[in-house]
Amino acid sequence: MSGSSAKTIAFRHLPLGDVGSTNAELLERARKGEEAGLWITADRQLSGRGRRGRTWTSEPGNLYSSLLLIDPAEPHLLGSLPLAVAIAVHDAIAAVLPGEGRRLAIKWPNDVLIDGAKTSGILIESEFLPDSRQAVVIGCGVNIAHHPNAGGYASTCLHECGAGISPDEFFAHLFMAMEHTLDIWDAGRGIATIRDRWIERATGIGGQIAVRLPDSEIHGLFAGIDGDGRLLLTLPDGGHRTFAAGDVFFPAVSAAPNQIQDNA
Repeated sequence: MSGSSAKTIAFRHLPLGDVGSTNAELLERARKGEEAGLWITADRQLSGRGRRGRTWTSEPGNLYSSLLLIDPAEPHLLGSLPLAVAIAVHDAIAAVLPGEGRRLAIKWPNDVLIDGAKTSGILIESEFLPDSRQAVVIGCGVNIAHHPNAGGYASTCLHECGAGISPDEFFAHLFMAMEHTLDIWDAGRGIATIRDRWIERATGIGGQIAVRLPDSEIHGLFAGIDGDGRLLLTLPDGGHRTFAAGDVFFPAVSAAPNQIQDNA
């Protein structure tokens, strides 16, 4: 049955050395019968990937982690999961980040930024298993010791921001924050609370943004998110559009765009 509470899941952790990707490793384990609640972490990913097949730099010293869920929600509620995951990553970073002078925020739907620079990424993947259950893998990558010097967006890492912490120490915070947030999410039934908490942590609401799609770029006012976590955009002509996915830019803030959902 879809939609089991996080309280019924036995969360556990398996640390690994080098892997191809933590998401791919967990999906393979799910095909072989692994049950929900397994976290794996890796010292390094040899073939890390991001959204839309983008390359993800995975050198030692950062956190590379993935969590396996099985039938985590009814299909119509599953779209809110990225918001819950973003809150968990945000709160884990908040627990270790020196507070003075730092601005920690989520950029829709699930990038966590420190002073406007990307410090983490999330990639959620799923597939149906031979027994018809749905395996959902949550990949969380966090820049701890270093960060990529990628063109197009600013990035940073926890060490540069004054958080002298190891990947293992940070993962302990993420492990607890994720369990707590998934419990609030409650298989999608707690979306109203998750939405409110996401908005409290968000950046860009009320400002001008551009949403880049594979074949177009649409400008407008970031009006917030709807009950399913989709971005609400008010167009220059007064019309409205909603987006379930896309790359978001803040042209009024910086000439260098920040991209979303680009991880693990």
